[in-house]
Amino acid sequence: MMEATRPAQDSAGPGAGPGALRVGVLAYPDCFASEVFGVPDLLTMAGHVAGPNAPGYQVSVVSSRRRVTASGGASLDVRPLREVDVLVVPGFELRPDADLDARLAPLAPEIAAIRAQAAVGTAVVSLCVGAFLLAEAGLLDRRRATTSWLHAGELATRYPDVDVRPERLVVTDTGVTTTAAFSAMYDFALDLIRRHHGARVARTTARLALVDDARTSQTPYVDPRLLPQPGREFSQQVMRRLDQDLTERYDLAALADAFGVSTRTLLRRFAEETGRSPLAHLQASRVRRARHLLETTDRTVAAVATAVGYEDPGTFAALFARHTGHRPSVYRAAFRRAARAYAPDGGA
Repeated sequence: MMEATRPAQDSAGPGAGPGALRVGVLAYPDCFASEVFGVPDLLTMAGHVAGPNAPGYQVSVVSSRRRVTASGGASLDVRPLREVDVLVVPGFELRPDADLDARLAPLAPEIAAIRAQAAVGTAVVSLCVGAFLLAEAGLLDRRRATTSWLHAGELATRYPDVDVRPERLVVTDTGVTTTAAFSAMYDFALDLIRRHHGARVARTTARLALVDDARTSQTPYVDPRLLPQPGREFSQQVMRRLDQDLTERYDLAALADAFGVSTRTLLRRFAEETGRSPLAHLQASRVRRARHLLETTDRTVAAVATAVGYEDPGTFAALFARHTGHRPSVYRAAFRRAARAYAPDGGA
C-alpha cells in the first residue's frame, strides 16, 4: 500500500520571522493525521489574513521518534522535539470498548515529553482524546478539562482529580488547554489567532475557512445512543421517564421518589453513569425536539416553547441559544436558507 507523506512544516504563513509564535505539533504512532495539520493549516490562513508585517506563526511537526506513521498509514516527516511556545497534542482513534491501558502504554515517550515541556513553561494543548495523554502526564490534576463528549465519562472516571467539563468545546486552565472532539481543534485555533492577532483576523480567517466561530458548547452534538451502555441501566430508566413527556414540569423530588432513592443518590448515580444531571438531559431532549419542530413545522416560537415544556418563550429562547448558539427564529431562518440552497433545483 502506498503511504502518503506530508513534509514537516517549519513555518506557517507570512510573517513567521521575529516575534513569531512557535507552535509544535506532537506526532506519534496512529495519531489522527488531520489533527496534526488542521491547526497549522488554519494558522497559515491567519498569517495571510494578518499580512506580511504582522508576527506570524512558526510551526513544526515534532516527535520524540525518528519516524511516525499516523492514522490511515500516512508517513509523517517529523523534526526533533525542541523548545516551543505552544505544544499541540493531537488525538487518536479510541473506540468506547477499547483497552485504554494497552493504547496508552506504548506512548510513554510522548507522555514523558509532554510532562517535560510543561515543566519548562510551555503552553500545552490537547485535541480531542489527546486529553488522555495530558492526564497520564499529570497535567490535568486539579484542573478543569474537556474532551470528546463520547469519552468524557471515561476521562472523569479514570482520572478523578480532573474536573471534567463535558459540555465545553475548549477549556484553558493555568497554561493547559483541552478541546472537544475533532473539529474543536478549529475552535482552539481561532482562539489562539484571536489572542495573537486580534478579533478581526480571527473572524476573517473563520469566514474564509467556513469555520463556525460562534459556537460555545458541544452539548447540541451529544447523541446518548452512542454513549457506552454497560452499567448505565439506572440512568437509562431515568432518561426514558424524562423523555416520556417533555412538557411535564421538572420535579427532582418526585423523580427520586419514583425510583425509590433520595435526591442526592439520584443525582450522584445519574452523574456517575452519564457525566451530567437529569435536568441537563431533559433540557437537551427539549432542545432536540424544538429543533425538529422549528425545522419541520410552521409553529410559532411560542408554540414550540409550549410543546417542549416552557410557558415563557423568553426562557425557552435563552436555553435554545445556549445549546445551539442561535435564537429559535434565527435557527429556523438559517435552516430554511440551507434547505433552499441544497434543493435539487438550487432553490431557484
